[in-house]
Amino acid sequence: PDGSIAAVVELLNETNEVLADMSWMEGNLATGHRTTQRTGIPLPTWRKLYGGVDPTKSTTVQVTDNTGMLEAYAEVDKALADLNGNTNEFRLQEDRPHIEGMNQEIVDTLWFGDEATEPEAFTGFAPRFANLTADASSDNVINGAGTGSDNASIWFVCWGPQTCHGIVPKGSTAGLQVNDKGQVTLEDASEGSNSGRMEAYRTHYRWDAGLTVRDWRYVVRIANIDKSALTNVFTSGTFSTGANLPELMFQAIDLVPNTTGVRCAFYMSRDIRTRVRQQTAAAVHQATLSVENVGGVDTISFQGYPMRRCDSLSADEAALT
Repeated sequence: PDGSIAAVVELLNETNEVLADMSWMEGNLATGHRTTQRTGIPLPTWRKLYGGVDPTKSTTVQVTDNTGMLEAYAEVDKALADLNGNTNEFRLQEDRPHIEGMNQEIVDTLWFGDEATEPEAFTGFAPRFANLTADASSDNVINGAGTGSDNASIWFVCWGPQTCHGIVPKGSTAGLQVNDKGQVTLEDASEGSNSGRMEAYRTHYRWDAGLTVRDWRYVVRIANIDKSALTNVFTSGTFSTGANLPELMFQAIDLVPNTTGVRCAFYMSRDIRTRVRQQTAAAVHQATLSVENVGGVDTISFQGYPMRRCDSLSADEAALT
């Protein structure tokens, strides 16, 4: 009413704390990264006198992970942006939802992206840990015993240069790139017309990103958590319905070979994190998870590993088999 720029309440913003934990590395390919993995160890031979020993060798396999180019253009009418006399502030306000949209899309793809169905994107964690028994990585998929289609997952990820990390194409820039295109003339701007013109301000956003899991042993998925069955009612040494989340998280920690030299954290939705806290307190009288202040931010930890909130993981998942 007073002519100033209105403050917009961003109700659609999400909290996705995984990006702050990720380590990023430049890939060794123009479009991704190629990793050589050891798949077989040579076996020695017990030799007897005058007996021979056959030479052996290890086996390896190469895995290529691709990156994707995520882009967006923000355009605002120049006359509207200049109306309040604070053009830059107005443009920033209009660009914020574009930045949030880029953030949400990157995180959604990090968890659920699949090049088999969306070749332009990159493959995230879920398609790599999608079975309970069929793949080698299935050893690190814990079954929460849920059925149906309203399940959730908790992820335990150990980031590091030899375990798993984000990748950017060789010679490119990591992170969100912003290019102010300045004033441009938009063609075909008039509604219902193919010849209208309009002056506008344009900003170009680009984010080149991918994911490589060099050693699947350092990623654990607790899958098939039936969200509707979870409870904090603890009697006779177990919860009345649903999964025992702290017990499953203990299993996840023990599946990782070694947590030294890597940065590990749990990732889950807001509702699942609430249930973990409730179940921990219910199972052990007056027990609480540790809360530490890291860089001015209160961080909830389970057995010393941060419990990160990731709203992208609130989506319903079908049960893994």
